[in-house]
Parts: sequence; structure tokens; C-alpha cells
Amino acid sequence: MADSFRRDLFVSRSSLYTELILGCLQIQLGVICSVGIWTLSEAKLQAAQAHQTWKSPSELTEPEPVTKVNPELAEQYSKLRTHRDVRAGAWADSAASSLPTSPRTSGFGELNFGDLEFSMPLPYRLEPTPILMAAPENFNPDLRLPPVLPEPPQNSSPPTTSTEPETPDAVLESIHTDYRYDTDNFGHTNFFLEPMVQFRLSNDNKIFFKTGFNFFEQRGVESITNFPLQVGWQGKIGTVTLQTAAGVDVFNRLPTAINLNARVEAPISPPQVSPSGQLLSVVVLSGNLEQGPYKSNARTLGNQITAWRFGPDLYWQIDRDTSLLSSLRLGSYNDGNSEVQSFSRLERKFGQFSLAANLFTWSFDRNLERTSGYFSPPDFLVYNGEVAWEGDIANFLRCRLAANLGQQRLKGQFDNANIYQTRCTVKLSPNIEADLGYSFSNVRNQDTGGSAYSGNSWTGQLRVKF
Repeated sequence: MADSFRRDLFVSRSSLYTELILGCLQIQLGVICSVGIWTLSEAKLQAAQAHQTWKSPSELTEPEPVTKVNPELAEQYSKLRTHRDVRAGAWADSAASSLPTSPRTSGFGELNFGDLEFSMPLPYRLEPTPILMAAPENFNPDLRLPPVLPEPPQNSSPPTTSTEPETPDAVLESIHTDYRYDTDNFGHTNFFLEPMVQFRLSNDNKIFFKTGFNFFEQRGVESITNFPLQVGWQGKIGTVTLQTAAGVDVFNRLPTAINLNARVEAPISPPQVSPSGQLLSVVVLSGNLEQGPYKSNARTLGNQITAWRFGPDLYWQIDRDTSLLSSLRLGSYNDGNSEVQSFSRLERKFGQFSLAANLFTWSFDRNLERTSGYFSPPDFLVYNGEVAWEGDIANFLRCRLAANLGQQRLKGQFDNANIYQTRCTVKLSPNIEADLGYSFSNVRNQDTGGSAYSGNSWTGQLRVKF
């Protein structure tokens, strides 16, 4: 299957293959890390809740060393891994790096419900895509980032004298490489290959270096290649987690553009944990700010459209099986347009099965799709119900299947809104894992008039821990 997919993507475009080779040469210095594992606490955590510290989604990428948790939780920590998300994310490909990251920008991505960065907690997730892309993609809870979770309690035994050398100033922690390939029946093709490398500093702060190769093709428009470069930092002040990043986007035929994002995240209620270490309830509030090129399609990039987006995210773990996610984004574009996006998701789990209800709204001040190239509906509504199954097929293979059935409304006209998704994670070794996912959606990310819309997305991620 992989060989046939490469033929579809590259063999038909020799110029794209050449550009990809050149792009890969430029990204040797770094690779992307996706945001990490949400962890569970041991039974003694309840007694220490008042002194508990919090981990942000990226801090949860790796579990605490097994020596710091009880043996019963060690296996759970090794399996749990956050993306996205919802890259996501927190939600498999939804509004990424902070909430609503749409297909490569932090608004809600293409209408495949996959770029919301603050999604329900999942045992694994794909890294959310960059923040400034088409909004409806954020409607996918699988790509959203999981909520911050309490750290496992520290071993109460007295410290022992060590003769080991001092800890270095920076330690390579992980390397993550994200892959995404989007197509639709209107001649749009977006390809993203974004690696990131993350280091942990001696003070437990983190820095990361992100780069990649992106390609945008659209019928009737000259194709565009993009090489993103970004440097980020993450740290904590008390229970508040701060994350910021800045960089540049280099294009083959467009001027270089600046990108930046910032996120502040804090619990507004203490976490409640069961004696077995399972999270029972918590409320987390975050604020997000993003700016950069709007990577929706080749035409929008060719028009040099950039956007500012900001807004809050709220995650509420109501009980051990029920959670609520709500997000709001306000956007301002350099062509004078403005937007309001909102997304809400209520989910209930029943063992390996789950039910969820999703609601997404999107409105722009002006419809500039004909001039600026991006989907800018004055009034767009999507609501659906989701049925999903997730479980281990083998001790090295875990998969998730989901179907979303609902309605979408554009310009007062209603139509079906259906999404079908599958994603599997393969554990190649104790320190290496790989994801591969596919989704089909007819939720629009452009005004197609009376014509039906259908979009396909392949997503993947390779994670290496050190």
C-alpha cells in the first residue's frame, strides 16, 4: 500500500519529487516532536493533591521513569501517548499547537474534524498540524491535545548520594516526524512533512526545533513549496504552563513570512484521582495566540494571506468516562477580513467504545473566497454524532475506528456531514512508535456551489524517544 501511495503522490509529479529531495536536505538539522503522553497517577496521589504539579500536553510526551510510579501503572504509562491532535489532537488532525489548529494553521482545519488541538485524552495521538489552516479540520477530536494531567508522585524514600557525573545542560528527549497528505475532488493537494527535535534542559524546561517540507498544489494555480523553521520554549511558573515559539516560513516563489504562537495553560480546579490512579475530574483553561501564513491552499498562499488568531480553550473531565471540550477562536486577516470560530465536543466512553456529540460554527465578516482564495462562509454550521471503537489488536498494534454522521449548513442550505476515520499505532521497539491514519469526509472546506465535496487525508507520525 505504501508503494502505491508513493506512486500517487510523487511519480506523477517529477518536479515535486525533486523539490522534496531538496527540502529534505534542508531539514537535516531538526525534527519535530509531537506533544507527549498524558499520564496517570498512583494511589498515593490523592493524599498529595494539594501539592501536585501539572504537566502541559508536550510535557506528557514521555512518562515519568518507572522508578517513580508503582509497578501497576508502569505498563499504562508506556502505552499512553498524546497529538493532538489534537495536532491536535489533541484530536488527530484538528486545530493543532494550541486549540483549533486547522490544516496547518491554528484555526479549525479543513472540515474533517481533525485539527482541534485540545481533544479528548487518547492513549496515543498524532501531533496537531500548524495553527493557521482551514477551520473545519479542527472538528476532529482525535487530533486535539489531551488535558494537562498531574505528575505521578515522587518516590518518598530519602535521596541517595550519587557518584554519577552532573546532568548536562540539555538532553535530547525525543524526535517526532509528522506526515500529512490531503486531496479532494476539486483538484487541491496539500502535503506536509514536518520533523521536530525536542531537548529537556537541566531546569526541566524544554526547547524544540521544528522544520519541514510542505507542498501545495491547486488546479489552475502554480504550485508552492514551503520550508518552515521554528524555535520554541516551554516552561512552568507554579501550576501554570507557558509555551511560546517563533520562526519563519520560506517559500520557493513567495517572500519569507514570520510565524509565532503562544499558549498559557492552567488548572482551575484540582485534579481528582481514584485509588487506582485514574483521573476522575479536572478543569483546565488555556489561552492561545497565533500568527502566520494561512496555509489553506496554493491560491491563498499565493495571495500572501496571513492571519492572527486568539482565544480560550476549556477542558472539563466530568467523571472518569465523560469529558467536555469547548474552544473559541477570533481571527483577523491581513486582507481586512475577520472570523469567529467555536467548537464543542461532549464524549462518553463505554469500555473500548465511545459516543460523542460535536458542534462547530464558523462565520466571517466578508466572503472573500473568490479574491483571497480561502473558505470564508458568512454562516457555517456543522453538527454530528460520533461512534468509535479503540483497542489493542496485538501487543504491538493499537487501532481506532470512528464514524461521524450529521448535518452541515451553508448559506441556509442543509446537507449531510459524514466523516469516517481509522488510525493505527505500531510499537516498533520500546523507544520507537509509528502512526498511520486515514479519513474520508464530505464536510466542506470550500464553497462548491451545488456540487458535492469529498476529501481524503492520510496522516502519520514517527516517534523516537531517547
